[in-house]
Amino acid sequence: MATLANKVVLITGASSGFGEDAARLFAAEGCKVVLAARRMDRLQELSASIQDAGGEAMAIPVDILNHAEIDNMVRTTLDLYGQIDILFNNAGIGRVDWFERFSVERDIETLINVNLTGLIQVTRAVLPNMLARRRGHIINMISVAGLIAPPLITTYSASKYGARAFTDGLRREVSPLGVRVTGVYPGPATTEFGRHLGENRAYGSVKSFLKLNMSSKYVAQRVVDMAKRPRRSLVIPWWFNFITMVETLFPILVDWVSYLFSKRNHKLD
Repeated sequence: MATLANKVVLITGASSGFGEDAARLFAAEGCKVVLAARRMDRLQELSASIQDAGGEAMAIPVDILNHAEIDNMVRTTLDLYGQIDILFNNAGIGRVDWFERFSVERDIETLINVNLTGLIQVTRAVLPNMLARRRGHIINMISVAGLIAPPLITTYSASKYGARAFTDGLRREVSPLGVRVTGVYPGPATTEFGRHLGENRAYGSVKSFLKLNMSSKYVAQRVVDMAKRPRRSLVIPWWFNFITMVETLFPILVDWVSYLFSKRNHKLD
């Protein structure tokens, strides 16, 4: 298992959830952590906390929908450290509701732009440095919703399926050039979006039945472990692999379960 000491790690969506917890864990491994998100106040608090614990962190405000801000984030990191060893594409948003209630701007356009286009744009800005050095690791936080598309999170799933396709295609393109690309597919966890899932009555009952209560820190620790020992993908928890296998082998069964779910719950919310 490789050491992460002195690796430069750029984390988008670092102000909360997986990104915040991963930043603390990477810093504890001796990494130089660059924290990127829109909420600068939270980034500054996180950076100060990491530094107080003896780590090294820098906060950069960035809106990944803004090309100029992405370029500034990457340029600032390279000016300071000269390299980016690990990119953790973690920024993302979600929406839980029946599709006809989604707003065009927030729940469709912005969601797709953040979860898919933003991830692609950040990767495009970072990749040349990795290719020039013939080393690097890009870790994309996707979701099990990128492997199986359930009701109530239609546009979220669409964005995550796109992120999955981009991740697979990029890995096949750049792995011969020394750059590793990994997709992470967690189920519901105690993040802001995970709590929104639980607040929905229909999804809340499913989460309770399946005992889906992963902590954000647990998922972040798995990400750090995978940075030490890279692999093509990681599904968390492990038993979700069986659910996605059913989707692949018996899609009509998944359609039937989803049909019953929607028929029973569509009028509840």
